[in-house]
Amino acid sequence: MESGHESFAASSNVSNECSSPQEPGPSVDHLSNLCGSLEKLLLNPEYNYSDAEIVVEGIDVGVNRCILAARSQFFHEKFKEQNENSLKNEKPKYLLKDLVRVASIGYEVFMVLLNYLYMGTIKSSPSEVSSCVDNACAHDACRPAINYAVELMYASSTFQIKELVMVVERYLDNFVDKATPEDVIPILLVAFHCKSNQLLEHCIQRVARSDLDNATLEKELPHEVLTDIKSRRLKSRQGTEQESLEEDSLSEKRIRRILKALESDDLELLTLLLEESNVTLNDACALHYAAAYCNSKVVNEVLELGLGADVNLQNSRGYNVLHVAARRKEPSIIMGLLAKGASVLDTTRDGHTALSICRRLTRLKDYNDPPEQGKVTNKDRLCIDVLEREMIRNPMIGSMSSSSLVLADELLMRLLLFENRVALARMLFPQEAMLAMEIAHADSTAEFTGLSATNGLCRNPRGVDLNELPSEQVKRLQERLVALLKTVETGRRFFPNCSEVLDRLLEDDKLDSLMLESGTPEEQRSKKMRYTELKGEVMEAFKKDKAEKNWAGFSTSSSSSYSPKTNVSHKNRKK
Repeated sequence: MESGHESFAASSNVSNECSSPQEPGPSVDHLSNLCGSLEKLLLNPEYNYSDAEIVVEGIDVGVNRCILAARSQFFHEKFKEQNENSLKNEKPKYLLKDLVRVASIGYEVFMVLLNYLYMGTIKSSPSEVSSCVDNACAHDACRPAINYAVELMYASSTFQIKELVMVVERYLDNFVDKATPEDVIPILLVAFHCKSNQLLEHCIQRVARSDLDNATLEKELPHEVLTDIKSRRLKSRQGTEQESLEEDSLSEKRIRRILKALESDDLELLTLLLEESNVTLNDACALHYAAAYCNSKVVNEVLELGLGADVNLQNSRGYNVLHVAARRKEPSIIMGLLAKGASVLDTTRDGHTALSICRRLTRLKDYNDPPEQGKVTNKDRLCIDVLEREMIRNPMIGSMSSSSLVLADELLMRLLLFENRVALARMLFPQEAMLAMEIAHADSTAEFTGLSATNGLCRNPRGVDLNELPSEQVKRLQERLVALLKTVETGRRFFPNCSEVLDRLLEDDKLDSLMLESGTPEEQRSKKMRYTELKGEVMEAFKKDKAEKNWAGFSTSSSSSYSPKTNVSHKNRKK
């Protein structure tokens, strides 16, 4: 089957000004040479005679204003305005996000558009941004292919390139009957904003006869389009009994109140509405709605309330909550649902799992973007990794029970050790650490930084009697340890590679045996002396690193945290 990006290039023949000349013969070679010469100005660094720059996704793209102005009325007016207000010999710079305000345009899309302005030809769609990571997909109607064309439509319409708009319109129109109803919505929106009436009508017809619920349409569509679709649906139901319509209307009102309570993060109102009404969370498919549109914390709070919501319930379209969360590509929600028993193996009516849904929504570029320590991991790849791990995961019992009672020395030792581990994780893998802490509700407990001076602050925790501390403080310490243990367990479950890196960084023969589970009293004293020594070195190194690197995001309360640099220095000294 012909791929989507190949067919897009083929559809450009109508406006291919260089490769499809009016006159045969020698003029073909002349036009080909002209196109090749202009291409050098755009792509060859040796011919960089640009007199302006457009910044796209942080990349400076040099352009020749004379070419852009001649090809686009938008650029003609923009450059004319710039000439009147700028100093001589000043190379103007523009931000693409300021030029195209209605949508975000990627670097690859912009380069395809520039190629058309310079040479009059449309290049094949770059596969890294127009293909998904599902090997079974033909890429003729997956979300990356649609989003690529939608971006190109927004850009060509904004820059008033009529010939290109016509080509992209036809390309988008081919998607409408192939794509899922959810994926038709971005096509509908670009048709609406760019005033492409014929394309808009096609999209409205498709959505009106689809099984998308009213709550989804109300969140996604402009009011006038929503009204049109509701009117068409109502006319198609005129044969239905009036009594049935009234019952549906009453039920919809109750469901709408429940969904609004969710959206406003008012869980008290949600509980009250459920008590007063015979509509349940399952009846309203409230978890589906929350997974699609609500804050991730709201979703996880509803899961914790235990209001009888079924995480594996399928809605009228055959989607369970995990399928909806996979479409949103929010790792915190996916992890929360999995932790509550959502089945990663359940399929939609057309045979897709949450993993395959997520794969069909993810661009090759985003998936192949390698994660780097200390940088936020791409959410698309993160979701796929989490779902893949869950598909093959074997039940794993942590080596330490979070419910076990620990003695004073061991409690304080574990608190310090796990605070250090979590702090190091936040430094090296900020996105993964944040998600693990959120699932473990670690943010609801206070960070442990040592015992207060009034309660006998000591650098060596040996000899501390928990009975001398207020019971509330002891309880808080125990709750914090449980939260840290859950954070580490969550990290091992969903992010095993990150956990392995942390394990290697924290390896130390003395530290490994600091849990006071073996050894003579003399050996335990030696271990604690080593621990106090290491803690002092870590605190000093952290302060130096903070001063040198200006880590404003780390408070002084994190001074007991490890840094990679500190840990390496320990290992070097051991050799």
